Amino acid sequence: MKELVDQIKAEYEVFVKNADAQVEKGNKAAGARARKAALNLMKAMKEFRKQSNEATK
Repeated sequence: MKELVDQIKAEYEVFVKNADAQVEKGNKAAGARARKAALNLMKAMKEFRKQSNEATK
């Protein structure tokens, strides 16, 4: 589970970096990378929720 949390943190950093580049500089490629990171975050968060629920049973 620790690896998953580390993965979520790293993916969030990628998202923030690219989302900022899109918003501040109008970088379209960064926007695409931010959207991809958001999808990866969503998948990782679902997996975290699943593992967290299993751990509390």
